[in-house]
Amino acid sequence: MGNSESTLMSEINRPLEQADPEIAEAIRLDVERQNHKILLIASENYVSKAVMEATGSVLTNKYAEGYPLKRYYGGCENADTVETIAIERAKELFGAEHANVQPHAGSQANMAAYFAFLKPGDRILAMELAHGGHLTHGSPVNFSGTLYQSCAYGVDPETELLDYDKIQQLAEECRPKAIMTGATVYPRYIDFARFRKIADSVGAVLLADIAHTAGLVAAGEHPSPVPYCDAVTFTTHKTLRGPRSGIVLCKAEHAKAIDRAVFPGLQGGPLVHVIAAKAVCLKEAMQPSFKDYQRQVKLNARALAEELANRGIRLVSGGTDTHLMLVDLTPLGITGKAAQEALDEVGIVANKNMIPFDTQKPMVTSGIRIGVPCVTTRGMKEPEMAKIADLIMRCVTNLGDSAAEVAVRESVAREARALADAFPVYPV
Repeated sequence: MGNSESTLMSEINRPLEQADPEIAEAIRLDVERQNHKILLIASENYVSKAVMEATGSVLTNKYAEGYPLKRYYGGCENADTVETIAIERAKELFGAEHANVQPHAGSQANMAAYFAFLKPGDRILAMELAHGGHLTHGSPVNFSGTLYQSCAYGVDPETELLDYDKIQQLAEECRPKAIMTGATVYPRYIDFARFRKIADSVGAVLLADIAHTAGLVAAGEHPSPVPYCDAVTFTTHKTLRGPRSGIVLCKAEHAKAIDRAVFPGLQGGPLVHVIAAKAVCLKEAMQPSFKDYQRQVKLNARALAEELANRGIRLVSGGTDTHLMLVDLTPLGITGKAAQEALDEVGIVANKNMIPFDTQKPMVTSGIRIGVPCVTTRGMKEPEMAKIADLIMRCVTNLGDSAAEVAVRESVAREARALADAFPVYPV
């Protein structure tokens, strides 16, 4: 082996700390952040070491355009094995007739569902973004609102719950080709059977985006849309506790349309290493411990919601059935942006979020969204939820510059760090 080849091989095998110290340091710092802060982002979770190993495996080197046994490249025998395992596990876990595990993310999964059933200019009916929907549910700044005509339903102004009679009326008025269910900030169960009746009454296909609740659905802790919907999309990195990616489930009769929409319609070569990680997380979700975990997620969410309410915090819809809750900060006279920034400073990470009928701008908001998947993965239970509620309340009600208010925030920061350190996640 010549000097140039020897140098090349040594570079390929250099650890990250040597190859790119700046990136290595950023990763190290985020390990510290994830260990030492209390993460309450509803769309985040901690993946297992096994999921990370699969994501960082040599399968990242493989180009595998096409599907198992129908590839455009040679050398795909192991990629075929990985993808087939992931497909079969997804079908078994969710009771689905067909699964496509290639979407790179939830947005691509939703786009594939649209492409399979719709043509540009067709009309969709989905939840309004400001009421808890998603960008890909018809927002005018997104492809879904650019390629398709969008009608939107929201929540009742009094109950802050979905009004299915109103949705039926809207469906009859706008006559959509597809109805999309699912949300990113709706804390209550969704009646998929009722949506099926609405869709059938106007001749629409029914789609469900369960990106947030996929883990709960898999564990039987949330109603499943699979029996009722023509296609179901979700991400794998939220309650399902897997890599950042997406999956589409569908009836067998729609399998060809979904597969063609994903490839060659929208994507080229799949991310085989991420599909491997998806397979791992799906296997983890089949274990009894995962059902216990999701049960505790719901218990923790309800406990945290009750503790916040007992301390005078108003929750949109009055509580939660899932892993998340939406806090209305209007009665406290502060914005979501101010609360998010203050909480982050004391080591509690949440995100500002619009509430239904919000009068604030999207980058300011009147609320914050709080989720418990991360803290539940760490092993926290109801007693810790009471402590977190206390820390949140003390922080958001002491935002001023007086010595007393600063002292309260400093105390909250120490207590938040101590609580996080009592439930370590990843070794540094």
